Amino acid sequence: MPGFSDRDRGRDRGYGSGPPRFGGGGRGGGGGGKFGNPGDRLRKKHWNLDELSKFEKNFYQEHPDVTRRSPQEVAQYRSTKAVTVKGRDCPNPIMKFHEASFPTYVMDVINKAGWSEPTPIQAQGWPLALSGKDMVGIAQTGSGKTLSYLLPAIVHINHQPFLERGDGPICLVLAPTRELAQQVQQVAAEYGRASRLKSVCVYGGAPKGPQLRDLDRGVEICIATPGRLIDFLEAGKTNMRRCTYLVLDEADRMLDMGFEPQIRKIVDQIRPDRQTLMWSATWPKEVRQLAEDFLKDYVQINVGALQLSANHNILQIVDVFLADLLLRLLEEIMSEKENKTIIFTETKRRCDEITRRMRRDGWPAMGIHGDKSQQERDWVLNEFKFGKAPILIATDVASRGLGYECILL
Repeated sequence: MPGFSDRDRGRDRGYGSGPPRFGGGGRGGGGGGKFGNPGDRLRKKHWNLDELSKFEKNFYQEHPDVTRRSPQEVAQYRSTKAVTVKGRDCPNPIMKFHEASFPTYVMDVINKAGWSEPTPIQAQGWPLALSGKDMVGIAQTGSGKTLSYLLPAIVHINHQPFLERGDGPICLVLAPTRELAQQVQQVAAEYGRASRLKSVCVYGGAPKGPQLRDLDRGVEICIATPGRLIDFLEAGKTNMRRCTYLVLDEADRMLDMGFEPQIRKIVDQIRPDRQTLMWSATWPKEVRQLAEDFLKDYVQINVGALQLSANHNILQIVDVFLADLLLRLLEEIMSEKENKTIIFTETKRRCDEITRRMRRDGWPAMGIHGDKSQQERDWVLNEFKFGKAPILIATDVASRGLGYECILL
């Protein structure tokens, strides 16, 4: 079993020699939505595994401290942390960061962050992801899932050959919303910087030019929403020939939003011997079917319940009241100057109505929903983040992945 190498630390992972960049697709390089359903022009690839170049995906070396633990100690840890596993050959969880045996360029960033210990999904997920196995991770939002797949992705990439001109990404992360994709990209940029890994965030509602330029320069990590990535794949602006590490983040949310056809079209473009990691907050039958179709001999990790549940790290107070009492409650909440509040609405129209009403009454509120332009959504979230507009009215585009301390209504 191969060990870690620091061969790429401080080295430029730029292009090597290779064929010239391929050109754009037909029909003006437009998205599939203009000429039928998204992905209609993509043809499922028929892979001959004998002709594909070999690649490494097992980089896990069990730390001696982990090896020495008895089955009883492992069972007690999993029971205490509400971790259950299902599947064959699941490695034991780690309990301290150094036990993951990450290379130094990853450990330096972890040590700088000053965390005390891995979260349960990281403790069990890192050994599994580093071993190259397909996996499903089910845990509540805010449990540390992003680093659970990004840190092993960095190790995976650093053991692959350098990108050549015309190569697409090595790691692809599919996410349901622009906001979540952008947050994942921020983490990828921060942790990939030590080994000079490049990443790009590909999403709709923003100009294609900058995203295409980043893809053309070569990126090891691509974080994308399905619709915009389908556009680029159909137009021949990128490809999945080098993709060997696939992540489906918030899989249940992507299915709720109707992305299943696009996801299947994208996965058809990726070699079948890839490593696939699926992450979800719930485990409905639709997500189970996706796992059966995309993953091979996978191990499933559950942290907590299989249903969407409350995060016990968050203080939650439930009040049932008439809508007219909302302003009275806000007066109490906003009496503390540092408080920020998110008010969720079911529809975009209701979001706009409440925003207009509150602003008319002098409240510093701003609204966000899927019909807003990306520039406006980014600006509103930035105003909320820094307290300039401490009340955010939102649909479920802000329901997951936004790591702000606030009061939810």
